[in-house]
Amino acid sequence: MNTILTSARHEILCTLRARVALLLLLVVFLGMVSLSSLIDWLTNTTVTRVYKKILIDGLTTAPNPFAAVSSLYYSHNSVIYVVLIGALMAIILGVQATLRDRKSATADLVLSRPINTVQRLIGQFLGLGAVIAAVLTASTVISWASISVIVAAPLGIDPTLRLIGFAALSWTLMMIFALLGMLTGLYSRKEMTALLVPFVIWSAIAFVLPQIGTAARPVALLNPVPALATSGSTSFDLISAVTGPFAITEQFKRAASIVLRDDSVTGSPWLSILLLLAVLVAMTWIVVVTPRRTLRTGLNE
Repeated sequence: MNTILTSARHEILCTLRARVALLLLLVVFLGMVSLSSLIDWLTNTTVTRVYKKILIDGLTTAPNPFAAVSSLYYSHNSVIYVVLIGALMAIILGVQATLRDRKSATADLVLSRPINTVQRLIGQFLGLGAVIAAVLTASTVISWASISVIVAAPLGIDPTLRLIGFAALSWTLMMIFALLGMLTGLYSRKEMTALLVPFVIWSAIAFVLPQIGTAARPVALLNPVPALATSGSTSFDLISAVTGPFAITEQFKRAASIVLRDDSVTGSPWLSILLLLAVLVAMTWIVVVTPRRTLRTGLNE
């Protein structure tokens, strides 16, 4: 237990000292989350202004599409920012966590002591988890405050709990990619490879797998809601059934959209949540069983 806590504390301190990565994580991710509410609010006000104009001119009798919009509508674009920005930042943090000792040639020194490698890696995992949880907590507070200002009233218990649930889903997805970064940082012989490989895997998961299973245009995969499979096509239904569980970003978008009460996505989020948790557990197991000799392998730079 002492090894786990020490490793976790060391990982947090190292992340805080890596100012460039931390600033990118904070400024870019938190900035986009903050802008998400503003963008959705501007969309609402612009459409409402146009609607009132054409209503006065007698060009429509349809109701205002934003008349009964949920307060959580102003946070639904945060889903895609977690997939595009949060996941990439998590990969960078994961790679740095396991590559740091190998770059500085201190792995042999650390492992010369009677340290359990499983506890060492679990400690690094928990340290990264604490950093990512802190960032998501800050983003949740910003979202809560922004939405409260927009709707001119503090959010109630239900939307607040849903924002917290969305943060928990975001943490799960980001930790999966952080573990992917840790894994490539452990096994790659070069620093460039350690960064490039997880980025390629991320792009395949986020864009290639969903497109194979749905035939969606690439731009459709940038939406905060999951892409829909082509209707009436048995072949795409079969392919989607095979690739769907591996497209964890689409599973995340589905669960997050339901939690944030997006009307365009219906059903239960539990299957998607279970798939995300299963991938998290599997990735954690793969990382923590890394042999001791692998941790001591140097870089071939």
